[in-house]
Amino acid sequence: MNLNPRLAVAAAALALLPFTPAVAADTYSVDGAHSEASFQVKHLVGKVRGHFADFKGTVQVDPAKPEASSVEFSIQAASIDTANADRDKHLKNADFFDVEKFPEITFKSTKIAPAGKDKYAVTGTFTMHGVSKTVTLPVAFLGFGKDPWGNERAGFEVTTTLNRKDYGISWNKALDTGGYVLGDDVAVTITLETIKKKDKPAS
Repeated sequence: MNLNPRLAVAAAALALLPFTPAVAADTYSVDGAHSEASFQVKHLVGKVRGHFADFKGTVQVDPAKPEASSVEFSIQAASIDTANADRDKHLKNADFFDVEKFPEITFKSTKIAPAGKDKYAVTGTFTMHGVSKTVTLPVAFLGFGKDPWGNERAGFEVTTTLNRKDYGISWNKALDTGGYVLGDDVAVTITLETIKKKDKPAS
């Protein structure tokens, strides 16, 4: 029986499909000791700076198709630190973060799009103070590298501005001379150094 050459090639290709391994995304976990989640907000004629000490996250990296990557990140709101115990106590109560009621600040991506060399527009759901909004964050990819212990690492940085009132954090105090004690816009910088999860050895 003669088999059409084109059909023969197609059949061979189909036969090989089950044996062609799919390229899976690599999982990178945030290294908290070498990462930072910081912010600053206008106060009177100056600025108050602070950071969150407790956060975690994972990045699913698809090197061949970056737009298929994804990220999840969470911050424990009670870990806020502005180097002033009384101020931090106020920030944790119902006037601001209300950490007992809303313990976590989270972000989960839904879409990633290229936005220039090593830059990406990462869209997802951001939740803070019980309010969830769709936001697009500008993310810079800082590169891959290997540490002295053989771990593969990847770096990322986000720099953006959020309006705290959009998330129901609206406490302020009017000044006799006009204006308010605090600004509404909060500048946020998150710098992440992540570690690739090692594959389990074959059994």
